[in-house]
Amino acid sequence: MNWDDVRFFLNVARSGQFLAAARKMGVNHATLSRRVSALEATLGCQLFLRSTTGCTLTEDGTRFLASAERMETEMLSVQSDLGRGDAAITGTVRIGAPDGFGVSFLAPRLGALTALHPDLTIELVPVPRSFSLSQREADIAITIERPEQGRLVFSKLTDYSLGLYASTSYLASYGVPTTVEDLKDHRRIGYVEDLIFSPSLNYTGEILRDWGASFAISSAIGQTEAVRSGAGIGILHDYIARNHGDLMRILPSISIHRSYWTAFHENARQLARVRTVAQFLQDIVAGERSIFSPAA
Repeated sequence: MNWDDVRFFLNVARSGQFLAAARKMGVNHATLSRRVSALEATLGCQLFLRSTTGCTLTEDGTRFLASAERMETEMLSVQSDLGRGDAAITGTVRIGAPDGFGVSFLAPRLGALTALHPDLTIELVPVPRSFSLSQREADIAITIERPEQGRLVFSKLTDYSLGLYASTSYLASYGVPTTVEDLKDHRRIGYVEDLIFSPSLNYTGEILRDWGASFAISSAIGQTEAVRSGAGIGILHDYIARNHGDLMRILPSISIHRSYWTAFHENARQLARVRTVAQFLQDIVAGERSIFSPAA
């Protein structure tokens, strides 16, 4: 059995489309299709049901997927063993993260990692969405909920807090609310509800049952900038908001608490570059853990 053919199979299985898998692997569609057909001929069975909208695994394909992933794990282990030491810290590691944490905290700090390992390439994808590790959308994912499903290696990064904020210009014009009920008389900023990618982001109900945002943005950074502009009151990450002198924390007794976790697929456990990046993330957060605590 040709290992390259197995790699092609894995990419198609994870993408759900031959065309998407071909683009990811940098080959043309015909080559990919030919290699998968060669694997099917070797195994003596059909692995995919092809359609105009994509492809799905057959029963044989589903059974073979488990074996192919075990083969992948062994190959990763061999590659890691043959590349022990500093030379093993090469290649690309993609980190998927919520935009607030990715932009405000990770982006200014990851350069130190690439300085330590010049042959390492970091791809940071700080967007408000979840990432599929099984489909290799990211090598390491930062999540805001403890992963409960999948063959994952995960660990807690840190707890963090959020609070109510408004700009000094907004408060000068509309007054400072002194009770939760007062919030009903103010413009409120929140998430686009049908684009909330994690239940943990649906925290407005913890403060006001009907938040009723007049300005909804599906981005933590976007919400911060909207509050800074004077558009209304928002629930912001304390570690982000405290960097802006034009923001004021209101109703300081109200604090929401969440956590960040790191996760990567257990097949990547053998990769020195993934382990190195995961440990670096733990180290930089541990070194500045105090900034994630509630604002004074």
